Amino acid sequence: MNWLEIDKKHVWHPYNSLPSRNELLPVKSTNKTSIFLQTGEELIDGMSSWWSAIHGYNNPRLNEALKSQIDIMPHIMFGGIAHEKASILCEKLAKLTGLNSVFLCDSGSVSVEVALKTTIQYQEAKGLKKYKFIALKNAYHGDTLAAMSVCDPDNSMHSIYGSYLPKHIFTQAPKLGFDADCSESLKALEDTFEKHHNEVAGFILEPIVQGAGGMRIYNPDFLKKARELCTKYDILLIADEIATGFGHTGKMFACEWADIKPDIMTVGKGLTGGYMTMAAMITSKKISDTISNSQLGILMHGPTFMGNPLACSVAIESLNLLEEGSWKRNVQRIEEIFTKELENAKELTLVKDIRNIGAIGVIELEDDCYAQEIQDYCVKNGVWIRPFGKLIYSIVSYTIKEEDLTRIIRTMIQAIKSIKIK
Repeated sequence: MNWLEIDKKHVWHPYNSLPSRNELLPVKSTNKTSIFLQTGEELIDGMSSWWSAIHGYNNPRLNEALKSQIDIMPHIMFGGIAHEKASILCEKLAKLTGLNSVFLCDSGSVSVEVALKTTIQYQEAKGLKKYKFIALKNAYHGDTLAAMSVCDPDNSMHSIYGSYLPKHIFTQAPKLGFDADCSESLKALEDTFEKHHNEVAGFILEPIVQGAGGMRIYNPDFLKKARELCTKYDILLIADEIATGFGHTGKMFACEWADIKPDIMTVGKGLTGGYMTMAAMITSKKISDTISNSQLGILMHGPTFMGNPLACSVAIESLNLLEEGSWKRNVQRIEEIFTKELENAKELTLVKDIRNIGAIGVIELEDDCYAQEIQDYCVKNGVWIRPFGKLIYSIVSYTIKEEDLTRIIRTMIQAIKSIKIK
């Protein structure tokens, strides 16, 4: 039995059945921005491994960071123990975000879990019994239990768990468009805060781009008002920068578009350049001091692989690459190509909208029944994308060549043109 047959028998893939409903691509290797299949084909990666491989595959500096660390200390528990690489990484994250206190964890979803728990503990430490959260419609914050509870309960992949999840408060998401009028959603937000502030511990949102809930790009003015309201009502503002952070929108963090600082930020995905699973929850010193000086005195969370030295080592080097600054020029170039090339999809019959920012390019269709057909066409033509619902999109590595990015977009458009409308 070859390994692909073993996979079909035993491996349950994400958002899939067992065995898989669709044929899986057998990957042999990756390099730069290419995926090489066992069958000999090369695919240009339009997904950057679910938006994490921001420096491309097999970056020599990231490879060396892992190689040099593995003989020294591949892992050590973080309870009661400190190590140099974690300290260096946390200092870098504190400087980049302007927030003081860093809690390292395993994945983006877990960082959201920790952020929600921290928010509740902070309110408890002040003697307040506030356990609810405000979130946006169309929100997506992860697949674990608490994270699912702040995802849109009706229009997300988690709606089947609705009766099981904690009930939170959802308010109107801002209209699509970086320059769109958001006065209506701001009025709804202000009304929600005024009505529920006595029971709400925090407000969580994805800044500038709502990701898996629709790749919805919105006006930074909404963020500014959210910051004002959270300050006014002493509600913590949680910025979920897992998808938007480390340059994806053209700023290091999407909050910078509104020139605001959240009380808590969650980061992941690009943190290690897509090499290892790692995320972080980062808070202000006020929050960590309030919890640490309270009766309980500790943050009640502790992942087994928290602060893994291998992950810390590669994350440090990923941040070093970002700090050198070439990503800014690269992302600007990527945005310009997306802007130009996506115009060619604007008038297609099936296309409802096109939008892009930074390294993110999106085509929204009128119907959600063509995703698999479009993916199959792209793969046959040397491009890897993974559409969902009505969204045909690409989020690329910052190191991608112009001709490869152009090919991704043109192949996506050609795939849409090839569809026979049902």
